[in-house]
Parts: sequence; C-alpha cells; structure tokens
Amino acid sequence: MKKIKKSLKTNYTSMVIPLYNEETRLNYCFVVIEKLLKKRKKLFKEIIFVNDGSSDNSKNKLLDFFKKIKKKKIDTKIKLISYSKNMGKGYALKKGILSSKSDWILTCDFDMSVSPEQYLIWRKKKLIKNINCVYIASRAHKKSKVKSIFIRRRFGDIFRLILFLLFNMRISDTQCGFKVYHKNYIKNVFKKMKIKRYIHDVEIILVLKKIGIKIVELPVKWNHRPGSKINLIVDSFKMLFDLFILKFRLSLSD
Repeated sequence: MKKIKKSLKTNYTSMVIPLYNEETRLNYCFVVIEKLLKKRKKLFKEIIFVNDGSSDNSKNKLLDFFKKIKKKKIDTKIKLISYSKNMGKGYALKKGILSSKSDWILTCDFDMSVSPEQYLIWRKKKLIKNINCVYIASRAHKKSKVKSIFIRRRFGDIFRLILFLLFNMRISDTQCGFKVYHKNYIKNVFKKMKIKRYIHDVEIILVLKKIGIKIVELPVKWNHRPGSKINLIVDSFKMLFDLFILKFRLSLSD
C-alpha cells in the first residue's frame, strides 16, 4: 500500500447517510442536520443522502428538504443519490463514499441514534488525528453512554463472540454505523467490497486491517430510536449466513 503522511490534510468532511423506506422518521433527521449546519457549516463540505430503492415517499421528502436548505443559502452541498431497486446498506454506503469529494468521510445512520455532533466532539478533543486510521463509534467502549433495549445488547454480545470465533476479531463494535474514514484508503476498499447487506462492516474492517489501517474505537453517546426495520431474529440469521459466506470466501483467497 502507498505510504501516506500521518497528518490531517484539511478539515473538510463529507457525511454519507443511507436510508430505505423511512418517510415516517425523516423529520427528526432533518431537524438534526439543520441544527448541525447552523453550527458548523464550514466543516461539512457536503451531505450525501443515499436513497436505497425506497418505495415510499422518502425521495420526495428529501427533495422538499433540499429546497428548504437551498433557500437558506448554506455553503454545504446537499446531494441525493437514488436508484429504484433496494440493494442493501453496504451497497448504499459504497455509492455515497465513492461519490464523496472531501478528504474525511463520516458515515451516519439516518435515525441519528448517534448525532453528528459526536464527530465535532471527537475533533475538538483531537481524537481524529491520523489519516492511516479508521475511527469507529463503539457502544461497548467504557466511556460510552448507551440507551438501548436489553435484547439488543445480548445479541451484540453473541455477535462479538461469533466474530472472534470465525475471524479472531477483537473489535468490540463493528456494527455501529457511525464511522470516520479517509479518502486515501477507503475508496479503493469500497470498490472491492462484495457484501451488500449489514455484514459489509465486518468485510470492510477485515480488509482495512489486512492493508495496515489501524482500527480506533472511540466512545459515543448512543440512543436507541424506535421504528427500526431490523428484525432481530430474521436479520440475525441473514447476518450469520453472510458471515459464513465471507469466511468461506476469505479462506479461498488465503
């Protein structure tokens, strides 16, 4: 891998927000984004919403929000990537990251279970300081403040155990959507990504570790937002299936 100077190049950041059929929960996201842009509009060069084949009114609500922001003459560019077929969160993130223009890229779940304000806190504390690292929010970090339901925490424990058994992975939280990448490595990694659903996080981290990118877990304030479309039972089996497929594929490449 090409050697990269270990320093910040600029303060500019692109935020990528994937979503699917979320017309009933978008208003809260819009409120958070507006508040953020009023505070630190110079930090965020662009915000990229990726509409992952929504069949509801999500796209129209996004376009209405864009018109509202445009009238306020905010410097930050608000972009929409939209396509007709639902492909999965990993695919949506890939589309957003590959189209981003900033040096730093923040991925954020649209429900704002982690507010983008967390990124400002990390920067203020100078926790993001090396472009050869990926910074991920960890709900298991001892300094994190997490409000979630009991069953989600137990599923998280089981998931971490499976990752350790299959991949000897010691990352405490791969699945939190709040992550910070640098363009120098992440675009090449996402170009090669094969998994389109939720296990894309695991695939990305495994590839990053393989090419020498350090994984840094940071504390986060995380609040469970009701209305998630994730079915803990059904989707857990899908994730487990994808993990074994990933394990098999990686064993063939060794």
